[in-house]
Parts: sequence; C-alpha cells; structure tokens
Amino acid sequence: MNGLYDLGGMDGLGPVNPPKDEPVFRADWERVVFGLFPALFRAGYFGLDSFRYGIERMNPVVYLSSPYYEHWLHTFEYHGIRKGYVDPDELDRRTQFYLDNPDAPLPEHEQVPELVEFVEAAARGGVPPQRDTDNPVRFSVGDRVRLSIDIRPGHSRLARYIRGKEATVIAHRGSFVYPDSAGIDGPDDPQHVYTVQFEARELWGADYADANVTSTFDVFDPYIEPVTTPERASA
Repeated sequence: MNGLYDLGGMDGLGPVNPPKDEPVFRADWERVVFGLFPALFRAGYFGLDSFRYGIERMNPVVYLSSPYYEHWLHTFEYHGIRKGYVDPDELDRRTQFYLDNPDAPLPEHEQVPELVEFVEAAARGGVPPQRDTDNPVRFSVGDRVRLSIDIRPGHSRLARYIRGKEATVIAHRGSFVYPDSAGIDGPDDPQHVYTVQFEARELWGADYADANVTSTFDVFDPYIEPVTTPERASA
C-alpha cells in the first residue's frame, strides 16, 4: 500500500460531500460488477487481500479519475489475465464489439444453483478471515507499542499515517489471515490482531489536534514492537 491508494491522513483532496439520496448503484453495469465479486472469488481469481492489491496496481491517475466499481473491474481483469482465466485479446475484441453495438444483448448463461447459493451467502455474510495460529500473543491491554516503518513491496494494511507512531494496546481480537502474505498469493500466515489507540497529537501534531481526542486502529502483530521505557530497560 505504498502508493496513492493509501489516502488516510492525506489532505488537499477537497471535501467529501456525498449526496443525501445517493443510489446504491449509479448504473446497471455496477450491479453486474458487484455480483461478479463473489463469483470470481469462488472461482479462484483472488482472495480478499489480493483483490485489494489488484486495485493498487492501477495507474494512479486512472485510479483517481475513475468511479469506484471501475476499480473492482480493473482487479477482475488484472487477476483473470495474470492467472490465465481471461484472454486479453478476446477481452479487447468483446469490448470493442459492445462499443460498436451498445444495444446488442449480453450472452446468456445457464444458472448454476450452487454458485447462486454461494454468491447470496457471501454477499450477506462475507467470508470469515479468522484463522488459528500457534504464534504467541505478544501484547496485553495497556502495553505501549510503536508502529513499524518497514513495509515490504506488495500489499499491506499498515496505513502510512500511523507508521512510526506510538500507541496503547486496548484489545486483542484473535488471529486472522495476514494481508501482507495473502495479498501477493502467499500463504494465509495467520497473525494476531490488536486494537491500538493513538493520542490525536501523536498522529497529527500538537498544533493540529485536540488533546482530548484519540483514534483507534486494528493492527497485525508484525506491524508493532514494544516501546522500551526507562523502567523496562532497567528491569
């Protein structure tokens, strides 16, 4: 996530002003793209983290100037071509056909009950990312920790604006699929997840934050290390 896609903490992008009556889908094609997600997930195109990583492979200019579901469509194509499920020449040919014939009917496909059942279940409840691990729980509620500044190439859920900052552990959430591994087609490599709390001034500086404001963030174990205090160092 070392790229423009990591927007947390950035400024200068203007206000977010969603319309009061914003529709769920702005066009019919967005409905199709939404329905494709669980179907392609089940077909092995991607996992949740590699789905996100495929979006991060977009050209930054295209990313900022395209609608939300076009980002989904990009990662569908990226993983489909990368894994050999989609022929890019065939994709270009079909795209051009519908550009030239916008009223042409879409191909009809036989409905697969098992796929429909999976799509309906995944759309409602998602796919649980919890996994067991033999790794020890390293931190307890109240521990002071520092967020890492070391990010390897690929996908990560360690946002830029919290890197190198100090926080307090306020909860242990269990162990989950590790995005930095699964996002680039590695093993699930389950890691413990903690909720940590930051003082606003730690994140934004004393001149820009209220002393009474805090922010929380869920972090994976490899993202954090204990803060060594003088008392601990002398123990």
